[in-house]
Amino acid sequence: MQELDDSALLREYVERDSEEAFAALVTRHVNKVYSVALRLTGNPHSAEEITQAVFVILARKSRHLGKRVILSGWLYQTARLTAVTFIRGGIRRARREQEAYMQTALNENESEAWMQIGPLLDAAMAGLNETDRHAVVLRFFDGKSLREVGAALGANEDAAKKRVSRALEKLRAFFARRGVSSTTAIIAGAISANSVQAAPVALAKSATAIAVAKGATASGSTLTLIKGALTIMAWTKAKTAIVTGAVILLVAGTTTVTVNEVDARKTERLWRVNKDIPSEQIDRLPPMVRVLPTKFQSVWVSWNSGANGDKFAGSNVRAGDIAAYAYGFPLGRIRFVEKEPTNRFDFVATLPQGSREALQRELKAKLGLVGRRETENMDVLLLEVNHANAPGLKPPVLEKNDTYWGIGVFHSSDEVIDTGAPRFDGLANYLERYFKMPVIDQTGITQHFSTELRWKEVIGHPNHEGMEQALLDQLGLELAPTNMPIEMLVVEKVK
Repeated sequence: MQELDDSALLREYVERDSEEAFAALVTRHVNKVYSVALRLTGNPHSAEEITQAVFVILARKSRHLGKRVILSGWLYQTARLTAVTFIRGGIRRARREQEAYMQTALNENESEAWMQIGPLLDAAMAGLNETDRHAVVLRFFDGKSLREVGAALGANEDAAKKRVSRALEKLRAFFARRGVSSTTAIIAGAISANSVQAAPVALAKSATAIAVAKGATASGSTLTLIKGALTIMAWTKAKTAIVTGAVILLVAGTTTVTVNEVDARKTERLWRVNKDIPSEQIDRLPPMVRVLPTKFQSVWVSWNSGANGDKFAGSNVRAGDIAAYAYGFPLGRIRFVEKEPTNRFDFVATLPQGSREALQRELKAKLGLVGRRETENMDVLLLEVNHANAPGLKPPVLEKNDTYWGIGVFHSSDEVIDTGAPRFDGLANYLERYFKMPVIDQTGITQHFSTELRWKEVIGHPNHEGMEQALLDQLGLELAPTNMPIEMLVVEKVK
């Protein structure tokens, strides 16, 4: 039984309900699943519960997994999503803060490198597309040869080598943005040596028993965890379908709605912010530039992960939102000569090069709008550091798509103070929206932080003084009013 590959074992379990086959799968992958959970939670007991939940999910979904599924990569992703569900859902509060990233050059051995890379690894893996993630898991987590990686991916050895190299470069770039300077060779060695560790001896047996019973013997907290993980897995898959449907609409340019309204309602409910669509989905869209009247209820904008970040797609947005991405200006620094159009639009710009310029031309052709840069003297707020080591600026955790704000709260798990174009995210950009005037980041802070800012406020009555005091007390930052020349984007109708 142990000589069978994953697909054969899974088929044996599905077709013959073979507990022996499922036990072999658990034994083969339990260390990897447990290690992912342990890395993200920092708690061995939590990691065991997550591991059990992952294999229950496998047992439940086994009949629906395609024949070409790469089980090792699927289990890694399921473990990561389940651990994220665990942490976010508060099922267990015992967890450690991830280690702060390091800003010095990484010239130490692989063990010391892992101390810096390890806390960030799974967030970095989350940013890879599915094929790259499979390649990394097979090569460095499972220790497969390049020939074996190629066979699993349906490619030859040379193609697998290139795929792994590109994935490593993406990981290296991710770590570098967080202050960890390393090489792909050190990263590969560190992951190979440290990413998977032995799970408790009895875990494989207990996980198998709970899984083959489809979770019937699981604890209440584990069942809650399973339900939450299945929800986030389903939503992750649904987002791909929604993006694809939106692009079909934009390509067609007709009045026919090709995406079910239920998907639009799901989007409305579940997207708290406009950046939850994986960047790799934008990367894979066909080259096009379109601006059309909206066909969706949900508001979202997403961008690609390329070096220039200049591929975009969005739905149900204003003309000013499109201008922001076309010209690279935050909304707070865009002024319409005449009143901004009230209509809402869907747009996409995914050319290999020159998407911004092409989107500018499309704005002119479809909406008759053009933008010009103009320097104006304006009242602005300078965001400065008042005192260092404030309690509200903590090391980054999870992934950077956990950003939201509401009445009296701004939260981000992994963000810089000011992301700049094309994202226009971070605390400085939020403050610009809140105070409705330009906020200039002069903190000099380039690190990523986990931030939660809270202040007293009621709907419709911004508490500027309370916000400023919270900034000072919780984050050690202050806003200094001044007047200075600011470059604005002036949008006007074509003459």
